[in-house]
Amino acid sequence: MTREPRSDPRSELRFDLPEPDAFTRTYWDAAGQGRLLIRHCADCGRPHHYPREFCPHCWSENVTWETASGRATLYTWSVVHRNDLPPFGRRVPYVAAVVDLAEGPRMMTELVDSDPAALRAGTPVEAVFREGVPVFRLPPGGK
Repeated sequence: MTREPRSDPRSELRFDLPEPDAFTRTYWDAAGQGRLLIRHCADCGRPHHYPREFCPHCWSENVTWETASGRATLYTWSVVHRNDLPPFGRRVPYVAAVVDLAEGPRMMTELVDSDPAALRAGTPVEAVFREGVPVFRLPPGGK
């Protein structure tokens, strides 16, 4: 009797796709349509990201979804050369980044289609969407 080789069960998992819940479904549905949402507090007027049901600045629950422009500047980044979790192993090297959204909040993300040697803090970047997940890139004509 011959057995088929068993594949690594992790090879079927994806660690880069969200698992929306009742609260975050609005965010992920918008991202699937190519829109980036952030939360905005009606009491203190400050936006925030990642999505929460309350304002992390004043603790108010009077927060709503707001469409962000998708414009940002690069705050910091790191080039990842090794990651064994699927599908990151096929993407290395890739750029893990933190960007400052034009609206104010800071966001963790991935920088795509960009030469890591050309990156500088403060470089303008823009949101694009990969499989319904916001990632960022240098704008066309950018460095």
